[in-house]
Amino acid sequence: MKMLLLMVVLLLSVAVRADEATPTVADPVTNKRAVRLAEQLRCLVCQNQSIAESNAELAVDLRNQINQQIAQGRSDLEIVDFMVDRYGEFVLYRPPFKATTLLLWLGPVILLFTGGAVLAYNLRRRRVLRDEPPLSAEEQKRAESLLAAGVERKRQ
Repeated sequence: MKMLLLMVVLLLSVAVRADEATPTVADPVTNKRAVRLAEQLRCLVCQNQSIAESNAELAVDLRNQINQQIAQGRSDLEIVDFMVDRYGEFVLYRPPFKATTLLLWLGPVILLFTGGAVLAYNLRRRRVLRDEPPLSAEEQKRAESLLAAGVERKRQ
């Protein structure tokens, strides 16, 4: 009898749980819109994935929020503004170009030019060193004597 009661309770809990499934957007145009919006927003948990790609609970909640706002008739701009107001500009994959994001946008260009300048400097320096005249006979003898004196000191 206890076993039968336990089975009935388990079956009822499964049936109750089935009602909690999140509905999907049936309209393909609306679904594409929701996915496009989700691809523009960063998952705040994963930080390297959009909320469309992430399986984190927060990403699922944000996708549901997008679907709810679409159902309420809000525009894409209104939905993105809502997310930015709520989570800050970090939620955007493509933050706007302004003073606070200047280094983010110009940083790669600055690094590229700095790397190019360092490369050009090193290449010029190499060329100057390569083009130095060879040692004269006197300089060669002096270098050999200094090397020989260094070897003698090590032996002692």
